[in-house]
Amino acid sequence: MTVHGRQESAVLVPLYYGDDGRLSAVFTKRRDDLRRHPGEISFPGGRRDDGEELVTTALREAEEEIGLGRDHVRLAGALPPTPTFVTNYAIYPFVGVIEPGHLWEVQPEEVDQVLELALGDVRDGYARKRLVRRGIAFRTDTYTVDEHMIWGATGRIVHDLLARVDGLMSPAGP
Repeated sequence: MTVHGRQESAVLVPLYYGDDGRLSAVFTKRRDDLRRHPGEISFPGGRRDDGEELVTTALREAEEEIGLGRDHVRLAGALPPTPTFVTNYAIYPFVGVIEPGHLWEVQPEEVDQVLELALGDVRDGYARKRLVRRGIAFRTDTYTVDEHMIWGATGRIVHDLLARVDGLMSPAGP
């Protein structure tokens, strides 16, 4: 499937069952001083290099940004691609299953912190909110856990993910 966007990029959506039996996802909080998407919550990922397959991009970026080696990821599939409207990216999300308890190695130039959020909490934090970005007000779907708000392209990816894993989020597991 293709999606509108001048630049192709890919993200990894790492999932795991925690010790509490809850399905969780790994997100990153981007640094506040970045030029693009500062302070936003996202999945590890980035631009596709010339000649690189998109799934390879997702795995490479996860290793570069949070130290998640590709040998620690079992690919489970892909979600529908989504565009970014301001920066004109086409984002291709790939879902990977990982073991819990990974020790993250954060790339400090881009990533402020790694967030491990239970998907039930993410789902429960849904709201439709009015946001203002670059002086433009708009209403959008958001997911808030503690002080972390997920919205935009990552919010659309989360929406697709939650629709597919709804029956897997309970403590009883799969």
